[in-house]
Amino acid sequence: MAVMTLLFPDLRLTRNTCLFPFSSSGAENSMASSAKRRALETGQTPVESDDSSDEGLEDSEEDSEHSEEEINEEVIVDFEAHTISDNDFHGIKTLLQQLFLKSHVNISDLTDVIIQQNHIGSVIRQAEVPEDSDDEGDPDEVFGFISMVNLTERQGVECVEKLKELVLEQSGKCGSPDVHERLKQLLLGSSPSVGLILSERFVNVPPQIALPMHKQLQKEMAEAQRTNKPSGKCQFFLMISKTCKPAKKSKSAPDPSKEELLFINDEEEFFYQEATVKFSYSVQDEADSCATGKWSYDDVPMKPFRTVMVFPMDRMPIIMEKMAKYLTV
Repeated sequence: MAVMTLLFPDLRLTRNTCLFPFSSSGAENSMASSAKRRALETGQTPVESDDSSDEGLEDSEEDSEHSEEEINEEVIVDFEAHTISDNDFHGIKTLLQQLFLKSHVNISDLTDVIIQQNHIGSVIRQAEVPEDSDDEGDPDEVFGFISMVNLTERQGVECVEKLKELVLEQSGKCGSPDVHERLKQLLLGSSPSVGLILSERFVNVPPQIALPMHKQLQKEMAEAQRTNKPSGKCQFFLMISKTCKPAKKSKSAPDPSKEELLFINDEEEFFYQEATVKFSYSVQDEADSCATGKWSYDDVPMKPFRTVMVFPMDRMPIIMEKMAKYLTV
């Protein structure tokens, strides 16, 4: 198994014991929009208390009360970036499920595409744990990944076509006519080349890990272009971000389009700021049946969204500069 020379020492991993450890996507405090939220979205089906096999069932009400208590524990963890391999299939698929929920995109096929072009992208795992450590975690567990799929090069691939259909369907419903038309030009044509950036991680992995991951991705794309490998050259990039908005309209923002957009992955707000095409669509119905979690900030209910954005390649240096300013470890 290839290991890249990326090491992220002494990052603080937050374990939230009232959630499923390492299996959620959510929101921590945003640097760019200040510390304003705590919105958690998990990627597993909720477990009903009636199905519990724990001993002491008669004390279920008392246990339920304790389960509502939120206990946070910070653990210092070293992470390593590894070249993507076949062993990462389940981990990458799980993270993609958090993003696409119940959409018709075949995430198994999309995961296969990501693994096949492993000259671009990487996965994050915990660094090697000493034998005398009490940590019994899976050494191959994927805490996050990053990759880029060239949508233009992969025209005709079913999972890619379904992803395009998803974006165009939602832009027709939720975007402006200009946004919808521009996306049709970019996604249905043979030029310019558009790459889909996928960057997912579990909620308790700190955002600081995003900066070296994106830097490495830029190096790999440049090398792929230099050596004429697939996915090397893109004029535009598309991202689909997990976001949320207050469920109730703000009195200061009567126009729903002006409601503040909160990013689950903090750094993706920088991409949004430089995007030339962008819109959001609600995934409230999908999130209710596919995920469990607490969508609130200071007792204000939050609604889950997906935000689609497109930005030209020449904006990437500006984005990376912003990330370096706010996310330097």
